[in-house]
Parts: sequence; C-alpha cells; structure tokens
Amino acid sequence: MSISFHRLVASTFMAGFLLIPSLAMAQSDAKDGSKVLAIVNGEAITEAEAQLALEDLQTQYPNIPPERAQSVAVEFLIDVKLAAQAAKRARIDETEAFKSRLSYARDRILMERVLVQEVEKNTGDAALKTYYDQQIALVKPQEEVRARHILVESEDEAKKIAARLKAGEDFAKIAAEASKDPGSGKEGGDLGFFTKDKMVSDFAEAAFALKPGAVSAPVKSEFGWHIIKLEERRTKPVPTFEEVKDRLVQGMGNKIQSEFVARQRSEAKIEMKIPVPEAKKN
Repeated sequence: MSISFHRLVASTFMAGFLLIPSLAMAQSDAKDGSKVLAIVNGEAITEAEAQLALEDLQTQYPNIPPERAQSVAVEFLIDVKLAAQAAKRARIDETEAFKSRLSYARDRILMERVLVQEVEKNTGDAALKTYYDQQIALVKPQEEVRARHILVESEDEAKKIAARLKAGEDFAKIAAEASKDPGSGKEGGDLGFFTKDKMVSDFAEAAFALKPGAVSAPVKSEFGWHIIKLEERRTKPVPTFEEVKDRLVQGMGNKIQSEFVARQRSEAKIEMKIPVPEAKKN
C-alpha cells in the first residue's frame, strides 16, 4: 500500500511529538484523549492518527470492510512508523530536501483544512436551500414520456405482432413472450419515463409523436424493428432538495473554495520573479 506524500510527512512530523520515553506512559491514552492503539519501539499510534491514515487508504482502497478498517490502518501505520524511525536514524529528517518537502506538505495541509472550514461554515441548510432554488430556476422544463416497446429482428415479425395487437391481444403479454430486448421484455416492454434525447432518433421521433394509449406502426432503428405503445407523457419533475443535497454540497463547496482562493489572491501582494506565458487562445 502507498500513501499520499503530504499525509506521510504529516504522520512523520506528528511522530516526533508522540515519542514517549517509557512503555508505561505509552500504554495509557494520549494527552489529547485519543486512545493508544499500538506502540512501535516506544512510539504510540493513536486512534486519531489511525483515522487520518484510514482516510488516505480509503481513497485508494474504498472497499476496506468496516470491521477491518481500524486494524488495516494500524497495520499500515506500523510500517509508516518503522520506516520513519529508520529515516530518523539515517538523519534524513535533518536534510534540506526533507525540510523543503515538510514545509510544502505543511502548507498543503493548511490549505486543505482552511478550504474545508470555509465549506463547512457556508453550507448550512439555509444556504444550500437558496443555492438549490437558484439552480432549479435555471432548469428548463423538459417533456418526457413513458412507453412500452416490442423489439423483433424483421419487419415481417413486426407486422405480425401489429396485427395481433390490432386484434386485441395484450401488449405487455406479447412483449414478455416475443420481445428481443432483454431489459424491458420481462417487464412487459416497459421502458419507464425518458426524454427525447435518451433514445435513438428514429425510436424517439415515433414515440413522441404518439398520444397516450396509441400504438405505433412498425419502426426501424439500428437495433431492429419496434412496435411502440405510449403510456403517459408529462413535464419531467425536478429533483427534490433532499434528493440532490449531497450534490449541492459538492457543487456549492467547489464554488466556495474557488471564490475563497480568488479572494486571497485579490487581497495579496504577489511578486512573480519568473515570466508567465500567456494563455493560448482557441
């Protein structure tokens, strides 16, 4: 397993402050109240540190079983601690290269935390609801229909089915026994609701030209021959606030972070010591 460098450096940096002089002291909980989960050559691995490691690991291994999550994080941190201790013995932490990386990693973590803080401060339910209303106001009404279809390979088969339907046989029953569409066939040909852009053009044009309850003549598409029955048509409903709340947090969060960074730049004194190439124009 690997870990992103800024977290690895942060763990190494923290380790210097967690070094405990006696085994008896290490066995108790850490001063910050975080439970000690393991001790590596006298150095504690705390519950808080394991949580940080787990956050990193889950970005690469999202399917870690919940019941094993903490133990996986601790096992990983044992390797991190041992490697960090070996690095200290080799005095790597005293090199300028390490200090530069540590400084960069510290700034990256500080940036991450302040951006998270800005999002948390500005994404309460009231702010999210306002953002939701603004986004919904931009949504153009779309017509959608609910239709069934029977898919067959040839025009002759389609014509025979059309004749059976005209004679009064049940559409859903014929679809279940004759349709070559493995998805909708077993559902009586039901395709659910869809907008015009979700289907191939020949099929969509025929479906949207029907009135509720009407059945089409055979329609050819790249998939074969269809008989279509229109069940309903309506204006596509907009998603509710609760349905899209998580996506709103992400979208609004991105906006908040971009504005925060732009504001910091506008208020800062920045002196570039290198030439900045102009952006290419399309």
